[in-house]
Amino acid sequence: MSEFPTRNAHHAIPDDTESSTYRYIIVAAKRARQIQSGARSFLPTTSKKATVTALEEVRRGLVQYEDPIRDAALAARGSKG
Repeated sequence: MSEFPTRNAHHAIPDDTESSTYRYIIVAAKRARQIQSGARSFLPTTSKKATVTALEEVRRGLVQYEDPIRDAALAARGSKG
């Protein structure tokens, strides 16, 4: 049978060296819960599924989140110079 594509542009996980798949999924899950609770989407969408909308918002960088480990590493780099 045909080979399945490894990446779908609509659901692709960003190729960011400072990001991780785990973080991407956690942030998208939290955003999906916000959308399910009534928060407005940052994107116009035809999808009725909050998860699909949240994944796309996170992939495009529209969702802001804190990463204490990354922030601590950046602060340590900044204080060395």
